[in-house]
Amino acid sequence: MSRATSPSAGRLYGLVRVCRVWELPRSTVYATRARRRRAARPPSKRGPNTSWTDEALMEQIRLALARSLFLGEGHRKLWARLRLAGVRTSKARVLRLMRAAGLLAPARAGSAHGPQAHDGTITTARPNQMWGTDATTCLTAREGTATVFVAVDHCAADCVGIHAARPGTRFEALEPLRQGIREHLGGYGAGVAQGLALRHDHGSQFMSDHFQDELSFLGVASSPAFVREPEGNGCVERFIRTLKEQLLWVRTFETVEELRLALLAFKERYHREWLTERHGYSTPQQTRKRLLACPVVAA
Repeated sequence: MSRATSPSAGRLYGLVRVCRVWELPRSTVYATRARRRRAARPPSKRGPNTSWTDEALMEQIRLALARSLFLGEGHRKLWARLRLAGVRTSKARVLRLMRAAGLLAPARAGSAHGPQAHDGTITTARPNQMWGTDATTCLTAREGTATVFVAVDHCAADCVGIHAARPGTRFEALEPLRQGIREHLGGYGAGVAQGLALRHDHGSQFMSDHFQDELSFLGVASSPAFVREPEGNGCVERFIRTLKEQLLWVRTFETVEELRLALLAFKERYHREWLTERHGYSTPQQTRKRLLACPVVAA
């Protein structure tokens, strides 16, 4: 508009007159022009310079990914592993660099959920208060489909028991529970697990008389999840997702026995190396040890 010519006077309107009529500061016009002339720069770190340039930090991120024993870890886990290695930076910067380098794992789009079936939480304050159990399947090359049973603590998020069998009967479903009770409760006998609750779904193995009778014998309180609400058994469901992404979907197994041994090895690796965000990025092994060392506060 400032470069338009007045039809009556035959002269340019000029920037001063146009800004005065429109009540617009000339500084805004000059700033907008400068912004448009400035070449577009790629996104970079804002604020003061740090000891790590983007290139150096990207090299550290790639090294952390190469050293990690797990696949598809996101920017939060990588940020925590960098901190453990003495590299101090922010989560937002790690996310920006990983996104620019195409290192973020693909994620499924979420879907809208209806009203929640419960308003509480399924996690506990201390280990051995509630365990969750569930099953999944894995195809072996020689022996067909095997059932994988797992049991997970709702506090420390550690796998207390894991087992593979073909077929997956109600008798095999008890094996992860037996492993966990022997390891964490000091033995296997009548009433040895008093105070422990077991969260499970309504699968036929878990609702069978044999399974429920064994829980009663051990003193374990049965805690079935809501029907068609897998979130109620979310702790073990999340572990099964990790198990699939890190082992079952990336390896081929010839026999059920080979699968069973690989599951036990993964369990130990998971306890030592996996980082849990809700526990300050500590491993399940560290979390259990720390919480059991804290004295129980009387109500």
